[in-house]
Amino acid sequence: MLRKVLLAGFFTCFLNVSFAQRAAVEQEPKSTRLERYTNDVLDFAEQHLHIRYRSGGTTKGGFDCSGFVRFCFKNFGMLLPHSSASMKSLGHEVAKKDCQPGDLIFFKGGNSHSNRIGHVGIVSEVKDGKIRFIHSAYNGGVRFDWLDQEKYYQTRFSGLRRVIGVLDYLPAES
Repeated sequence: MLRKVLLAGFFTCFLNVSFAQRAAVEQEPKSTRLERYTNDVLDFAEQHLHIRYRSGGTTKGGFDCSGFVRFCFKNFGMLLPHSSASMKSLGHEVAKKDCQPGDLIFFKGGNSHSNRIGHVGIVSEVKDGKIRFIHSAYNGGVRFDWLDQEKYYQTRFSGLRRVIGVLDYLPAES
């Protein structure tokens, strides 16, 4: 009997704490939650700088571009496909002028004249209209690059997609 009373008390306290935490999150404005989520994803991505490139890689042992992006978002509950081409169909398209940190940036594959998507990264910074992104590159592994400073990426740039706030689950505002 005593065991039942103690167990009931424990679950009552547990549920009260759980609901109180959820209520606090739900009172936070959605824009603040999106910004925090974006910052968390980018901080996590940066913790993996210099991990080597590995074709088909999806772990800290080595990443390909889409494996790295998928790994970062999966850590925060958003499951993306393991293909840069498939990722390009998610979320909604964003113009360069409207680009924000957390957006996905896409590039054509080895042939800059093809329309086939072959590379993806995560926008980490937009400064004076210039876009910096983190990605896993064949020559250097996980690293940062600036779109406007690398001719290779300029000629292969294929677009931007916003997935944060579109595909992820964030508790509704109260």
